[in-house]
Amino acid sequence: MKKEYDFSKGVRGPVVRPPAGKTRITIRIDDDVLEWFKGQADAAGGGSYQTMVNEALRRAMEATSEGLESTLRRVLREELPRLRKAGS
Repeated sequence: MKKEYDFSKGVRGPVVRPPAGKTRITIRIDDDVLEWFKGQADAAGGGSYQTMVNEALRRAMEATSEGLESTLRRVLREELPRLRKAGS
């Protein structure tokens, strides 16, 4: 180890830049919500709970813009075949 280091040309910030389209933020999430997402990631065999949170937020965002009629139509299309199968 050196006695002195020269940081005069040092630059503040992350060593590795985030991928394009991603922004690093600090957010406060309830402990139980965070543990649930971490548990889901573990149950899936690993992966990123952060990606799962991002996907859940994206689904909520898209569902909000979808509108009630479109949402009902989509849910009916998805659920009717399952209900018909269960009733057989």
